Amino acid sequence: MRDYALAALAGIWLADGIVLLMSPRYIIAQVREILQQSPGLLRWELLAIFGGALLLVAANDLPYPWLWMVTAGGMIAKGAFLSIGPSSWRTPVIEWCLGREDIDYRFWGLSLCMLAVLLFHALGWIGRN
Repeated sequence: MRDYALAALAGIWLADGIVLLMSPRYIIAQVREILQQSPGLLRWELLAIFGGALLLVAANDLPYPWLWMVTAGGMIAKGAFLSIGPSSWRTPVIEWCLGREDIDYRFWGLSLCMLAVLLFHALGWIGRN
């Protein structure tokens, strides 16, 4: 069950990464529009906290343990900041993130794809006999 939960997390990273690589401007425009229509959507960042906690607990015996600890810490910190952080701090950070150039989003997408491939490899789903 643990492997499937981690593979699901890797699948989400892979899907997000591919979309950011292919059409970052469209995706960011959609995110901006959704956040304007429903700012309470940031409460869903609690799922990032849950995903980070899952990664922290479940991936401790996988290869690349420091990568998973740092990634889990980042997920937990980002989720906590965006879901329960003060709006006066959160709004400028979100505006800065949404105002980046396309190449920045493509590098972020490439990073997400890399994390997904490394997690699939650590789980033994690809590249191992």
